[in-house]
Amino acid sequence: MSSIYMILGKKIVTVSRMGSIENGAMIIEKGKITEIGDWAILSKRYPNIPLIDCSDSVITPSLIDCHTHLLEFAPSSLYPVTPETHLLGGKAILFQALSAGITALGEQICGHPLCNFSITDYRHAVTDLPLDISFAAISISIGFEHLAHFTSITKSRKVNKNDLIDPVLVHKIAQSSDYPGENIFINATPANFTKKEVPRAGEIIYTLEELKQIVEIYHQLGKQIGAHVAGENGIKMALEAKVDILHHAHGISYELIKKAAKQHTKIVVTPLGGTHLEPNSPEEILKLVENDISVSISTDSYLPPYKGASWLPFQDDKLKGPDVLMLIAQPAMKLLKKNQYDENDILALITANPAKVLGKEDCIGRLDKGMDANFLISDGIPGLEITEIEKLKQVYFRGVKVIDRTNNK
Repeated sequence: MSSIYMILGKKIVTVSRMGSIENGAMIIEKGKITEIGDWAILSKRYPNIPLIDCSDSVITPSLIDCHTHLLEFAPSSLYPVTPETHLLGGKAILFQALSAGITALGEQICGHPLCNFSITDYRHAVTDLPLDISFAAISISIGFEHLAHFTSITKSRKVNKNDLIDPVLVHKIAQSSDYPGENIFINATPANFTKKEVPRAGEIIYTLEELKQIVEIYHQLGKQIGAHVAGENGIKMALEAKVDILHHAHGISYELIKKAAKQHTKIVVTPLGGTHLEPNSPEEILKLVENDISVSISTDSYLPPYKGASWLPFQDDKLKGPDVLMLIAQPAMKLLKKNQYDENDILALITANPAKVLGKEDCIGRLDKGMDANFLISDGIPGLEITEIEKLKQVYFRGVKVIDRTNNK
């Protein structure tokens, strides 16, 4: 492909100040968007550069899933891997995400009991992939009868509660973290186990004072901190400790929504599940957006769907991956549309907003001059109008076509 080309679309949903551009075009040069606007204008300005005609399709930013567990826990859950083939399985899973229109991921690294990999090992494993992956270094607590704690720094070695609040260890975790993912688990997690196996799921791990000290270490390093949290008591504690990003926030009350909005706290919702409580409903997501909270929809994959959630279309409890992002986002996206929200603001839930969580809003998540040329060619707006992966015709990463379904016809 030429280092410079023009691409034409029936409509470009930019998720930027420009909104949607009918009969729009972009100039792509060396992996960046150098111009974007009306086709009639740009075609006269650039009459001699190669043209990719997608005038029968919609062009949007590619998708971003800012809360996943694809490299660490998914391979051993999905495949009969060994430590020697674990990362090979992880790469296969990452390709599935890419083929689902996702070009940026926020990966959580917690410490796998069976695989003694460091966060550096995971970073090294993905250096040659056409994906933008950020890693959150984590300390995790699992709600077994005897609580189990692991961290990304201690790898496969189990630690005790006192280690979780050790300033030296917390400092190391904070230093190695790329972004505020689930850096700490305020509540013990069910972690895909049955209720019988994790009777203490949901139990609050930290005191408010301990949490404040951990948050302060992150902030002293110039880092934001994110927390796995659910239930009013845990969410209230997180907000009082000035946690920057709430992951899940299942069971958040209206009073706590107002407090989060006042503190400009971002929330990563997971309609599929992920905690001991019922996950975020479309109505709850609407309420968050109505209160001007920056909301990102994420899969927390791989994860079994929460049983009894009326907005989920799944009839089984099989683990669901990043390929369901559009599907689980659609109920909330359609509800926002019904409430007169613009399609660009709606699409931001799986593009621009998670880019902000990753701290990469200046290069991904929108289609604008100077941004990375990460975009989709599809039959409609992802999530809002389409949920089928097959309707994503092409995926571009930094200007290069990396997925192409048009050749399969």
